[in-house]
Amino acid sequence: MRFEILTLFPELFDALGVGLLGKAQARGEIAVQLSNPRDFTEDRHRTVDDAPYGGGSGMVLMAAPYLDALDALDNERAGVPTRRVLLTPQGAPFTQAHAERLAAEPCVTLICGRYEGFDERIREAVDEELSLGDFVLLGGEVAALAVVEAVARLLPGVVGNRGSLVEESHTTGLLEYPQYTRPPELRGRTVPTVLLSGNHEAIRRWRRQQALLRTRARRPDLFAAIELSAEDRALLAEADATEAAGERPSGSGPRDA
Repeated sequence: MRFEILTLFPELFDALGVGLLGKAQARGEIAVQLSNPRDFTEDRHRTVDDAPYGGGSGMVLMAAPYLDALDALDNERAGVPTRRVLLTPQGAPFTQAHAERLAAEPCVTLICGRYEGFDERIREAVDEELSLGDFVLLGGEVAALAVVEAVARLLPGVVGNRGSLVEESHTTGLLEYPQYTRPPELRGRTVPTVLLSGNHEAIRRWRRQQALLRTRARRPDLFAAIELSAEDRALLAEADATEAAGERPSGSGPRDA
């Protein structure tokens, strides 16, 4: 898969060369193309921004350098289609579903903003707009890094153990259940007995219950969208009865963060 990134600060993407993403590039599983819109300017100052028509504070990114850069990438790909994504606070919140959809594309072009925003003609040249959330960054580079990592890790070969992707937070609509490793006791806190039992069905039920409880407590918005099975309702009722009896189920609140 190919990632194309339009950015005024390509040096911010050095992080893509380390860890699993660096290894995936070395193996040819993903390719990253960085393009700087300043390379598509014609003045000696390599100007990419200008004051907005109609007045207002800040500077706006000019359309021509970005559109020319997009055209150059299209020519370089020689007919291979891409999904153009503008990274902006005005975009839809980026979710795991977006990552899974983009992972099916042969190429994704990520356009990073800076300054006060984009000339609207840049927006008209993209397929969709995405945002990391309801906050404003200095630019779109951090968002682009997040999108590349979220998408690339879903591709075959990038993550060695594919099974580790199945039950992660947001993959199934639930937050992930609590995880433990050695030692079984640390500073007075012990690993839940069921995880040491070797009873796979009991462990499965416990993990499902904890995922439900954690999502209900921490992300009621996600929980409201879940279609609960009969088993889910039974697991929640069991946990609620335990808590009503004076025993606080693990995974149900901030203390287990």
